[in-house]
Amino acid sequence: MNFFIPHLIAGQHFLVTADRTIFWEEKKTLILSDLHLGKSGHFRKNGIGIPQNMFQEDMHRLMHNIQHFKAEKLIIVGDLFHSHNNKEHDLFLKWRNDIPAVEINLVMGNHDVLAKDWYSNAHIQLHNGVMVKEEFVFTHDMASIAVEKKFYYFSGHIHPGVVMKGAGKQVLRFPCFHFSAQQAVLPAFGRFTGIHPIEVKKEDTVFVLAENNIFQLQ
Repeated sequence: MNFFIPHLIAGQHFLVTADRTIFWEEKKTLILSDLHLGKSGHFRKNGIGIPQNMFQEDMHRLMHNIQHFKAEKLIIVGDLFHSHNNKEHDLFLKWRNDIPAVEINLVMGNHDVLAKDWYSNAHIQLHNGVMVKEEFVFTHDMASIAVEKKFYYFSGHIHPGVVMKGAGKQVLRFPCFHFSAQQAVLPAFGRFTGIHPIEVKKEDTVFVLAENNIFQLQ
């Protein structure tokens, strides 16, 4: 089983992980998207029975990645939170206090609707639309920005996945990382999300996630 697979983009080294993150080695930066924290609490608040440990499992995975790679920075390409404030947001603040030295950057997504001072109190640096770091651009939704050929883009939003046929004509759906010539689309970090099947071109690179393992589809 693989925990990560190395991937080279524009001379920079990235580790694509089975935990739905990418670690940028040169910058000691962990990249992820679509945590949707508070989503399970939002559903429970509206009378839908969702297990309470989903939030804890996601935060445990995130902490494991930070500690494993000794990450100094996080770049979250949108939808850190799912909805307005609930108890899971308070738990996030307690978690944040355990890693005060880690810089957190959030490129705002369509679900990031909390008041600006909430993010400030959580020591989260906000970026409206895009965050540019050298030849790379981080954004939540590629459809919302103008694309320039000189940059390579990291995005989220669509929750990419692939559909594969198993034994007995069984149809299986898996989240994936989708790397094309100018864009990397990350899977949702939060497990309480669906997937959107993508069209894969021959020249693309796709890493599929299945049962805590990551493998290259093509």
